[in-house]
Amino acid sequence: MGQGNATKTGMTIGLDLGDRYTHVCVIDEDGAVAERQRVLTRPASLRRLLSSYPPSRVVLEVGAHSPWVSRLVSELGHEAVVANPRRLAVIYANESKNDVVDAEALARVGRVDAKLLRPIQHRSAASQVDRTLLRSRAVLVRSRTALVAHVRSSVKSIGARLPRGSTASFGRRMQGELPDELREALAPLLELIQELTRRIRVYERTIERRCATTHPETRQLTQVRGVGDLTALAFVLCLEDPKRFPKSRVVGAYLGLRPRQRQSGERDPRLGITKAGDVELRRLLVGSAHYILGPFGPDSDLRRFGLRLIARGGPGAKQRAVVAVARKLAVLLHRLWITGEVYEPLRQAHAAAA
Repeated sequence: MGQGNATKTGMTIGLDLGDRYTHVCVIDEDGAVAERQRVLTRPASLRRLLSSYPPSRVVLEVGAHSPWVSRLVSELGHEAVVANPRRLAVIYANESKNDVVDAEALARVGRVDAKLLRPIQHRSAASQVDRTLLRSRAVLVRSRTALVAHVRSSVKSIGARLPRGSTASFGRRMQGELPDELREALAPLLELIQELTRRIRVYERTIERRCATTHPETRQLTQVRGVGDLTALAFVLCLEDPKRFPKSRVVGAYLGLRPRQRQSGERDPRLGITKAGDVELRRLLVGSAHYILGPFGPDSDLRRFGLRLIARGGPGAKQRAVVAVARKLAVLLHRLWITGEVYEPLRQAHAAAA
């Protein structure tokens, strides 16, 4: 991010957003603290505050309130810099950490060079609404999984065991399988699991409608077997604008699927992935990779690539292959989206044969 409006006024404003109050620190062009104050974390209060300053650089940390606050900052003609929390060690390492100090630290780091904060770009209000739909479904899925695990472990604790079955049909199928002594305690949970399954299906039908009407570009992505409406919509909403990525291959790193690096001299240890970016989308891409490499995955360049990695062997070969396929899948989906091409599962194989 460039210097923006901050170079015109020389003023930088740090906002430490709290759930009730926001601490404000204003740094002038000479680097001195020009003002400190505390305001309510409400649109009207922040609008009055920010309207009283000329166009400036406003630095805030990503959090629950940062999406709407960053949009408000931009609306008022300021430059919004939303700091990546992974880059804020200068604040968290402070032995005298408090809200007032944090606001000043945000302003000072943003005044020197906003790029040090690796600023993130919040999505539009419309995308945020659709993402809430996906996240609400994910919350229900996690709740159902936790309830199923509790029922199974409770039955095991008395020496019994429930038969295998899909999570979607668990609440209905296990009604007649509960031990009599646990029926009173667990039967209500099976009813709740059934209700959660019904609600999850409602969300999934809504997601299908959104893909067909509001986000037709998802059709480009669902050409790939193993990528459904849920994963396609999550991908589109997370990236929002495919053209903001200069090359498709950087998308894998953006989603946290790139291995971490800690090279020093001759030492270059093998580390796990960075896990940056959207957790839920990364989980969905990994799930799609499991399907591609699984027994029902159709023959494709992606599948052949993953199977070659598994064949090499070594510790965690299968898991490394799954992550590598998920990374390549992210790159492929971005490429299909931005070019509008028809997906050819064995394009590389046919080119090599030719």
